[in-house]
Amino acid sequence: MGEYIIEMLNITKDFPGIRANDDVILQLKKGEIHALLGENGAGKSTLMSILFGLYKPDAGRILKNGKEVNISDPNDANRLGIGMVHQHFKLVHNFTVLENIILGVETTEKGMLKMDAARDRVMELSERYGLKVEPDLLISDITVGMQQRVEILKMLYRDNEILIFDEPTAVLTPQEIEELMLVMRGMADEGKSILFITHKLEEIKKVADRCTVLRKGKMVATVPVATTSVEEMAEMMVGRKMRFTIDKDEVSVGKPILSVNNLCVKGAHEKNAVDNVSFDVHEGEIVCIVGIDGNGQSELAYAIAGLMDVESGSIKFMGEDISRARVRERNDLGLAHIPEDRHKYGLVLDFDLQQNLALKNYYAPELQNRGFINFPAVRKQADMLIEKFDIRSAQGADTMARSMSGGNQQKAIIAREINADPKLLIAVQPTRGLDVGAMMYIHEQLLKQRKEGKAVLLISLELDEVFQLSDRILVIYEGKIVAQLAAKDATPQLLGLYMAGSKGESA
Repeated sequence: MGEYIIEMLNITKDFPGIRANDDVILQLKKGEIHALLGENGAGKSTLMSILFGLYKPDAGRILKNGKEVNISDPNDANRLGIGMVHQHFKLVHNFTVLENIILGVETTEKGMLKMDAARDRVMELSERYGLKVEPDLLISDITVGMQQRVEILKMLYRDNEILIFDEPTAVLTPQEIEELMLVMRGMADEGKSILFITHKLEEIKKVADRCTVLRKGKMVATVPVATTSVEEMAEMMVGRKMRFTIDKDEVSVGKPILSVNNLCVKGAHEKNAVDNVSFDVHEGEIVCIVGIDGNGQSELAYAIAGLMDVESGSIKFMGEDISRARVRERNDLGLAHIPEDRHKYGLVLDFDLQQNLALKNYYAPELQNRGFINFPAVRKQADMLIEKFDIRSAQGADTMARSMSGGNQQKAIIAREINADPKLLIAVQPTRGLDVGAMMYIHEQLLKQRKEGKAVLLISLELDEVFQLSDRILVIYEGKIVAQLAAKDATPQLLGLYMAGSKGESA
């Protein structure tokens, strides 16, 4: 047996108008955590989709333990011991946790499911790897953090020895990220081999042994993580030296733009997901709401944006009550929203890029003529935004949104919302799934909104982002604001205590 458990040799994959992988070599050792780093659209997910059997390469070979293998579909991958946790989870939402984990590899006797043995094995794996799950809950009723644990348990239940994680921390809280790193390290110590797609350089330094860097579909280098600095990896990824800090100028705070008063919003189980919440956001400030996922921040953002009904209380925008206003009315007043779920609320996946970039203003005079859409004007707007926001797509404005990488889908949403010149920008996880270069660019855009006297309501799970951008921080726990702090007075430890409900209300 050779040194490598998996070798992907000279892999090339073309899509219409773009070469996603160009003669790429990736070699994974047994028992190592190997990071795959690159900008949005660099070809990372395509390469891993080839290994998992979702795509066939146009050229190149895959070897397992030195022997060439043919992987035509995910069933072939599973038979070879290869499992994958996708960036967008592949779960059946009206099935239970247990049903999802065993789906496709069920044990039966005389045509009947044998769930007791499956439950015992799932709970043993859950305990062994520290992946706490509730086996009888529906997927629709659990947090994204627990959904990810379900995806990991699916791989472990199938005895996969090669585990692919595609952007595994994109939707997790800081605490869940720490837990996942420990789980991954434990798996590697047991001899499992892990491929880890990420944009987050500090996570690579924490957990990976080696790192392969892709840029524009080509392999740049494979480097040992311990002796390679974050700055060196970033430069390999983007092809230029990177700044990791941005200047945050002092600005004068103006009048309130958004006033939320005693707001209550019902959750999934007739309980208040948002419970008597009050706060203001002023001109020229970034207010950040932090909390462990599932504590009401999503429902709060949806209610302000008009996607969920208000149970009681009020939302005022520039002094006008918009609690019952339609989404378009809020947009026309100057409210913009970067949603956390880009597929459900941010894009029409079967529309092309130019149509998606015009979703907010297709009815504006500059984009229509006597009720008919002016398609040349729509394309001109799209071309401008594609260039300004560096949105990478195979066929430019004609690219189907569904075919774009997650990071470039996110850039398209941000471009559309900022292009509307809003007075208030609600940004929910705005840099989720973005590489370091794009992340810095988005941070600069948010600070530019602040400098221009706009109001920004940021909802983020990334504490580094929170401290870098926010002027004030509100902590939400079980639907209530339990702390209001000036950003300069906050620490990660203090926020962690409030987020876990360990400190009493102080708001």
